Amino acid sequence: MSRVKRGTATKKRHKRLLKQAKGFWQQRKNIFKRAHETLLRAWAFAFKSRKLYKRDMRSLFITRITAAVRAHGTSYSKFMHGLKVANVSLNRKMLSQLSILEPNAFSQIVEVAKQ
Repeated sequence: MSRVKRGTATKKRHKRLLKQAKGFWQQRKNIFKRAHETLLRAWAFAFKSRKLYKRDMRSLFITRITAAVRAHGTSYSKFMHGLKVANVSLNRKMLSQLSILEPNAFSQIVEVAKQ
């Protein structure tokens, strides 16, 4: 049976991983084993942070809507309940944008929710 040399495949795999570790500090960028450990950790943090970003943005939207609705003399929970009863299906991101960019339109939505 003939001998199989796998050096080129290994080198390609290592180079690909080390290219992703560019910008890391000390051995983490140029030693394969350290770079691999660090990348696994970085990918885990990146996955988690993508989920946390969505959570943080939703919280920001709710805070903005709360501030805008308080100026109209009602609470966030009553406002959202009023929208649900009135069959107004605007998500929190759009409501937040309206409260900042189109205050007149937002005030009309608040009136609809109050009724």
